[in-house]
Amino acid sequence: MSRYRGSKLRIVRRLGKLDGFTNKISNKLNPPGQHGSITNKKSSQYKVRLKEKQKLRFYYGISERQLFNYLKKARKRKGSSGKELLSLLEMRLDNIIYRLGICPTIVSARQLIVHGHIFVDGLLVNIPSFSCKPGNLLQIKNSDTSRNLVKRNIESKKDILIPSHLSFNSNKFEAKVVSDVNLISLNLIINELLVVEYYSLRI
Repeated sequence: MSRYRGSKLRIVRRLGKLDGFTNKISNKLNPPGQHGSITNKKSSQYKVRLKEKQKLRFYYGISERQLFNYLKKARKRKGSSGKELLSLLEMRLDNIIYRLGICPTIVSARQLIVHGHIFVDGLLVNIPSFSCKPGNLLQIKNSDTSRNLVKRNIESKKDILIPSHLSFNSNKFEAKVVSDVNLISLNLIINELLVVEYYSLRI
């Protein structure tokens, strides 16, 4: 997506906690804006769906067009469109790097990839949206700069729980995509059904 340069706390106040987007937490209870203090106002179903769509966009750091294209792909696959959408997003390289605890946010994982620190099956991959699949071997570039950076990130997130579809050997600085995504193990705070409903009239 075109990089968001505004206040991340403002987004968190509006959409709620978004770990992939930022680790920052807002102390303000009300949403931003002139009418942020009005809490008893009923939201329309459209606004509810729009909010959930925005939450998903900012969580994964993708543009409106990217999200729309991912949903079109999801609808062509067998199974629930919403769950297939999340599976496609979770198998992006930037998201997998984040899930492994190598980076604190998806944004920082994207930077790590773009700067040439990640190899997939022995080949340098600098495209954050690269779609991974079961069996892929991910490795951190064999350089002090790359591995020291990753080591610091790992030490700052010692309580990370790696999802069941991934494995990580911190001593070898390599990870593996073991299987397809198990969405239940991720404890996502996104209602993907509302996102599908938001786009239902456009597809």
